[in-house]
Amino acid sequence: MKSAIAALAGACLALWVAEARSAELPSACATLSRSLDAGPAGPVFLPSYPSVGSGPLLGAAFLYDNAVAAIALVACGEPKKAARIGDAILLALDHDRYWHDGRLRNGYLAGPVGSAPVKLAGWWDDKQNMWVEDRYQVGSDSGNMAWAILALLALDQASGDHRYRDGAVRIADWVMQARSRIAPGGFTGGTFSHEPVPVIERWKSTEHNTDLAAAFSSLARITGDRKWRTPARAAQKFVRAMWSAKCNCFAVGTIEDGKTRNPYLALDAQIWPLLALPGGAAKYDAAFVTAQNRLRDGAGFAYSEAKEGLWTEGTAQVALYLTLSGRKSEADSFMAAVEAMRAADGSYYAASTHELPTGFMLETDPTQPRQYFHIPHLAAVSWAAIASRRYNPFTRSDALP
Repeated sequence: MKSAIAALAGACLALWVAEARSAELPSACATLSRSLDAGPAGPVFLPSYPSVGSGPLLGAAFLYDNAVAAIALVACGEPKKAARIGDAILLALDHDRYWHDGRLRNGYLAGPVGSAPVKLAGWWDDKQNMWVEDRYQVGSDSGNMAWAILALLALDQASGDHRYRDGAVRIADWVMQARSRIAPGGFTGGTFSHEPVPVIERWKSTEHNTDLAAAFSSLARITGDRKWRTPARAAQKFVRAMWSAKCNCFAVGTIEDGKTRNPYLALDAQIWPLLALPGGAAKYDAAFVTAQNRLRDGAGFAYSEAKEGLWTEGTAQVALYLTLSGRKSEADSFMAAVEAMRAADGSYYAASTHELPTGFMLETDPTQPRQYFHIPHLAAVSWAAIASRRYNPFTRSDALP
């Protein structure tokens, strides 16, 4: 008992020291804004992992990370800086080296974006003695397309510039091809690997369908076009079908057949439906209790039931949900854990541990686990900013749907 108390006291002291250091650093909004100021003016994709010096993450600007960064900058009251990322997304729509059908890539090369074909990240592989590109990064996940839509709609609302709304419509039109007729419906994962014939993903993700439900619903409201209500309902129906009253949790999605549930427990699949689905917080708040019981790790939350460390952006997502639910004291404790994940330059580490497992394997190499690392991450600082500003990216407001 004494050793347990001592360990708890030590953890509390470490958190207090980290919070004190964090109080001396610029806010998440200021840190994110500074990352835009560091480069030349104009459209830009920000590096997802700016400190990485080699390998598949070198220079990679993941679409999801940049979309969340644009949303965070809107939340921070910096719509002009957010527009630099939004403009890069629009340029990527028009200037892909192959596709011209409304899809975006999962990742691009970080840096300025112009009217030439938008560059993709890559690296020199010594074993193959050739330049290679990551097959995930060149693909197009449905969920990433949804986040690009949400980012562009946030910019449309903040700026009144309907180029962003029109770009969102183009992306949504492409995503419609992923609509599934296999029960329980919803949308499949997207595409993987290189043009001209990428692999069509048949699995379905609770997270992706949550994102799409919010994206399509938002398009219906903003454009006034009722056609977007049908896919919004389809995505919502899928997410609700993933709910299990037995465990008070959402399955992570389905396996490759598109119908068999994958019961694995991941944090975003529990929290995002509460932030995004109409009435989700009231109907599925027990998912948060399940997350507390099964996904807590230390002062925050792990990515999944694999645990082994704190996932910074996921912990910020929980804090945002609690804030919007009126549970400020709980939210504050998790935001303190998020602030403890800061580097000396003000950036936020992706995870508290050297390697944080997700419980999934890399699609590019099924023998290797998909992980987060204890390195600065664009999505981590962006979600910290979003949570601190009480901004729901699914509703573009400070409210639950």
